[in-house]
Amino acid sequence: MSKRLKNEELEQDLLIEYTSRFVHFYNQNKAAVLGGGIGIVLVIGLTIGYFIYSSQQETQAQNLLGIAEQALLEENYETALNGNEDEFTLGFVQIADNYPRTDAGNLANYYAAISEFELGNLESALSYIENFKMPSGIMGVSPATFHATVLLELNEFEEAASMFERAANWDENSATTPLNLYEAALAYQEAGSNQEANRVLDQILQDYPNSQTANKAQRLKGSLAVRS
Repeated sequence: MSKRLKNEELEQDLLIEYTSRFVHFYNQNKAAVLGGGIGIVLVIGLTIGYFIYSSQQETQAQNLLGIAEQALLEENYETALNGNEDEFTLGFVQIADNYPRTDAGNLANYYAAISEFELGNLESALSYIENFKMPSGIMGVSPATFHATVLLELNEFEEAASMFERAANWDENSATTPLNLYEAALAYQEAGSNQEANRVLDQILQDYPNSQTANKAQRLKGSLAVRS
């Protein structure tokens, strides 16, 4: 008998053995096996169904968002926020409420904050920007800066300064980082926290000495020194 034949017989014997074991296990635990199998099928089905549903929701939300964005670009802030009943369009408020788990629904919070800010509704603007999940990287810097600006307009200077620092550190670079740090220094100054203002200004001068903001930081630092 050849070695190959012996191997084939061994594989057949193993297959028969494990098949026999499974059949025995199945006969002893039929209900559990069937229940587990059905459970797996249900989980897979629900996962696929949720993925399809989520994709449809995202597509719908993106289409609605595009219409509302156009109103925002045209500075029709009320329409951008609440839609147009005559044209059966939705605004950022409805999109954010009805599609909260989509990227478009999240972005609607940011646009709603901008619209409310332009209308002078600062508290509503703050509420929406707080609900916005900022993206990582450079795309998150502007929303963070805007958040700080809303706080500044509400005279919440300490919170504004902290948010400007967060915006500065969100994506460190030689353009937006020193600028947001400078705005943080101004907010700390308004809050009467000159020590914190100097700390931030020193960071600009140390880390970004060649930036356009460095000259302003140096002048503000001198001004703080005179006042103290």
